[in-house]
Amino acid sequence: MTSQPAAAMPPDAIPGMLSLRALARLLDYPSAELQAAAGELEGVIAAEARLEAGLRARLTDWCRRMAETDLLDQQAEYVGLFDRGRSTSLLLFEHVHGESRDRGQAMVDLLAEYRAAGFELDARELPDYLPLFLEFLSTRSEAEIGRWLGEIRHILALLVARLEERDADHALVPLALLGLIGAEDEVEAHRPKVKDEAPDHTPEALDEVWEEEAVRFSAESDQDCALQSAEGRRLAERKRVTPSEAVRVLDPARVQGGQS
Repeated sequence: MTSQPAAAMPPDAIPGMLSLRALARLLDYPSAELQAAAGELEGVIAAEARLEAGLRARLTDWCRRMAETDLLDQQAEYVGLFDRGRSTSLLLFEHVHGESRDRGQAMVDLLAEYRAAGFELDARELPDYLPLFLEFLSTRSEAEIGRWLGEIRHILALLVARLEERDADHALVPLALLGLIGAEDEVEAHRPKVKDEAPDHTPEALDEVWEEEAVRFSAESDQDCALQSAEGRRLAERKRVTPSEAVRVLDPARVQGGQS
């Protein structure tokens, strides 16, 4: 699959937290390019002193496994986790608003925040896509990073619990994000609820969803149409990082110089 940068960095971008960019990459669809960048990701995470040592070790071990595990197996696992059902969606507002019109307005508001900060998006991605959101945070100040992560901590905690229930290494990413703000304990409140949830990724559950929402013609504004089109493109053509992009997003000198 072809790849495009998630967003163009503004010329005056603040050199961001490399760990946020590394964590964003760990949520990308597995590719040969991502496997080639695993060592670089491992180095960035190992240097993130704000994460507890045990969590850093688990993340770096995952990076090593990513480099060594069969790519097709990784891709199949990823599709099973994130492309079937909504409970582990990487679209943040999916967990808050579902398909209600409030979700569309929330995305419009978030897009306005991005633009006000000089962060221009590739039109093929929705603004609440978690890896993209982390790219945005990596250009912000420490205070802003803490504020934004604090505002989505309940979503992150829910993702941790649901991904852990499915024995997925990907649970380490939202857990690390909670760790950056000292909120790891919030996961405990979600674990009992998650254990009682009916799975939404089984063939039976997916068939039921398709029967209810075979086609969605609910857009009532140009903004809604644009957001739905972007969601369709996201599903039809996933963006993935190329080797050069994987290097660029972890290079603070390039970020400071305004290159994406």
